[in-house]
Amino acid sequence: MDTTNHTQRRAYWLKTLHQWHWISSALCLLGMLLFSVTGITLNHAGQIEAKPRVTTRTAELPEAERATLAAAPDAKDSPLPVDVRRWAAKALAVDVPADAAVDWSPEEAYVALPRPGGDAWLRIDRTSGEAEYELTDRGWVSYFNDLHKGRHTGTAWSWFIDIFAAAALLFSITGLFILKMHAANRPTTWPIVGLGIVIPVVLALLFIH
Repeated sequence: MDTTNHTQRRAYWLKTLHQWHWISSALCLLGMLLFSVTGITLNHAGQIEAKPRVTTRTAELPEAERATLAAAPDAKDSPLPVDVRRWAAKALAVDVPADAAVDWSPEEAYVALPRPGGDAWLRIDRTSGEAEYELTDRGWVSYFNDLHKGRHTGTAWSWFIDIFAAAALLFSITGLFILKMHAANRPTTWPIVGLGIVIPVVLALLFIH
């Protein structure tokens, strides 16, 4: 009777672990592929040649928007006026977020617009209305590398990284328990697991200074 109960409990937990294992693997599949590939590209960043492409656009702020910009407060947390942002979207094809930080000075308004895989900035002269926008695109490899690092990716991607990390942890932990339950029939299980732990520890202790 005890043997039967033990077998049933084991079958129940093994089925549950397999279920959570495949669910977590399905959730983190694309993320695992992305972070694995970009782990390689980041590790060899010095060997992967990047050719940044720089695009520059200029325009002149109309009189009405120029007056708005000239009258805007110089406080550090003051955003770019709404009508100026709308004009920039039409004239320069640049989307300035409402919460973008503006570096105000008596002479100009400067907005840094960093993004994954590149950089950008917008400068508007508060007197003449002369506006200049510059976009630097470092290519797709740089874009995906920045996704890996969460560099300038915003709140939604930050949440994705956290959820992916939780799914990957669940995938690893359930995999470990599944290994444990099959270990009796697979003698090489624990030596291989031990090797996967020992190798990075030894490399870190001996070769990282």
